[in-house]
Amino acid sequence: ASGHGKVVKEIVEANGGTVDAFIDDNPDVCECGGRPVLHDAAGLSPVIVSIGVNRIRKMIVERLKANNSSIRFGTAIHPRATVSPSARIGEGTVVVPGAVINADAVIGRHCIINTGATVGHDCVIDDYCHIAPGAHVSGGTHVGEGTWVGVGSSVIQCRNIGKNCMIGAGSVVVRDIPDNVTAYGCPAKVAIKDGEKNMNKKKSMNTYSLGGGNFDACTRNVA
Repeated sequence: ASGHGKVVKEIVEANGGTVDAFIDDNPDVCECGGRPVLHDAAGLSPVIVSIGVNRIRKMIVERLKANNSSIRFGTAIHPRATVSPSARIGEGTVVVPGAVINADAVIGRHCIINTGATVGHDCVIDDYCHIAPGAHVSGGTHVGEGTWVGVGSSVIQCRNIGKNCMIGAGSVVVRDIPDNVTAYGCPAKVAIKDGEKNMNKKKSMNTYSLGGGNFDACTRNVA
């Protein structure tokens, strides 16, 4: 159970859904966001994995699918987000208030499009990405799987950012970025290789939370 889980809960509620509980495998966590915390996800569906760190979010999704091949993942889009009717958004993705997703953009599975972030026309955001608050990805850009575009960053049109990258806060990306690096600055330059490792090295893998709501005809609502 986490801060992002509470955000997901409020998005579900803003859409008229309900959240009965959070799930976390830390036995010391008993309550989050005014809801009880359960410690076992067995039999629960649909869910949203509400973890901000991309690599761990992917790990938990894969674990859940391995344990339950029929599990369904909800998608949470806040009513105050602006999403083009021609945009496509994958399962498990969360779109936060104030986000904008423009025409023919494709957002993959289990992404986070955070507060005030914008995704331009014809962009492709691959699975497990996080477009952080106030980040702007201009039209025709491709962001690879697992990449984090940091707070307040800007990406000019038709760039390619590789997979498992970290784009530092406030950066301006004016050229393509290769896979597995940390890049920052104005203009953004590669500073650290193996970006996935560096992006996640301080994050514990012991706890997780799942999010969901009464999407479709679900019988159990969790977050």
